[in-house]
Amino acid sequence: MILPLEMSAIEIAAPGGPEQLRLCVRPLPTPGDGEVLLRVCAAGVNRPDVMQRMGRYPAPAGASDLPGLEVAGEIVALGPHVSELAIGDYVTALLSGGGYAQYAVAAAVLCMPVPTGFSMVEAAAIPETYLTVWTNLFERGGCKAGDSVLIHGGTSGIGTTAIQLASSFGASVYATAGSSEKARACERFGAVRGIDYRKEDFGAVIMELTRGRGIDVTLDMVAGGYVTRNLEVAAMDGRIVTIATIGGAKVEIDLAIIMRKRLILTGSTLRPRTLAQKAAVVTAARHAIWPLLNAGKVRPIIHTTYPLAEAAAAHRLMESSTHVGKIMLEI
Repeated sequence: MILPLEMSAIEIAAPGGPEQLRLCVRPLPTPGDGEVLLRVCAAGVNRPDVMQRMGRYPAPAGASDLPGLEVAGEIVALGPHVSELAIGDYVTALLSGGGYAQYAVAAAVLCMPVPTGFSMVEAAAIPETYLTVWTNLFERGGCKAGDSVLIHGGTSGIGTTAIQLASSFGASVYATAGSSEKARACERFGAVRGIDYRKEDFGAVIMELTRGRGIDVTLDMVAGGYVTRNLEVAAMDGRIVTIATIGGAKVEIDLAIIMRKRLILTGSTLRPRTLAQKAAVVTAARHAIWPLLNAGKVRPIIHTTYPLAEAAAAHRLMESSTHVGKIMLEI
């Protein structure tokens, strides 16, 4: 296969708004030890990409400066010591950066098979979202059958994924969203009850529906003022997992409620983890989630797809919070 020397990509010209995303030409990257080169078919747009563009979430040392944390595509070159993948394989992959481009380098251990019957756009919507939900809601939060689960941001890419997975594993899911229409969408994805946080007090609704018992596991991407409210609605031995701080990172909490209810307040990010740590998440998620994906029991919710050159429009849509599900780029 003859590969080009250059590729089109989207770079961040300077920290700022969506207009700072600029189409450019970059040299074709070369896969290193244990890596593969992908011809990218599609890439996911995620909140960390927006934060990176704003200058608030820099790429880890050694990662591409281009945004893009998840892709699907065809393997077109192999680096040294790659044995379980082959040129011509189609995979979906978790990246540390570089996904907004025609070609991207991925660690072989972070490449995953495209689920049965999935388009490349759907496949590209899996890695960042599904792995984030798996490691936070299930590994850190201990979500299991019979649990009551609260998902904030229920119609985001993370939210739609978390609702489907938690309900598929036998949990009773409640989800907050910014309108009654979005609340009903959460119910279509598997939530027992979607809650319009603009018109309803999610704490009061949950305590009524759970007959005062509360929530076993909360997945929170808001933080800020939600932290205290999450503690209030938590059940005994509840777990609260924070994965983003859209509402603010610094809050004052009453430690007495944590001690009284024996709560666990935790959180994590995925991108800065070591390759070995990410590979462990991939292995666990492939074992637990891929059977559901292959059977069509869970599936990424795709809101819309933009051409690579319109990445700025994709970011504007994400910042508007009017979408339901994933925003994707097609190469």
